[in-house]
Amino acid sequence: MSGAGAGAGLRFLRGLSGIVTAGLLVLAIGVGVTQYLGQSRGYPGPGALSVTVHIVAAVVAIAAQRIADHRRGFTAFLGATVVFVVTGLVLWTQWWQ
Repeated sequence: MSGAGAGAGLRFLRGLSGIVTAGLLVLAIGVGVTQYLGQSRGYPGPGALSVTVHIVAAVVAIAAQRIADHRRGFTAFLGATVVFVVTGLVLWTQWWQ
């Protein structure tokens, strides 16, 4: 939801952070499913810590995206920035080891 007073740059940032949030949610679901399937078939999965980190990050990103979508100005910018920072931290700590 774009605010009526939001500039094109902020609308673009909100849209991009929404896409990143959706991607992080899909990634968290994928990691959870992989853990479940691996455990049920006797293979090592990503581990409980990795699943927890992905789920917590997805919840934080969804909350931040909601703030970005429903607020204006600096608060909206900050919400979108939190999405990018949280996603970057998850990718850095869980994928680029």
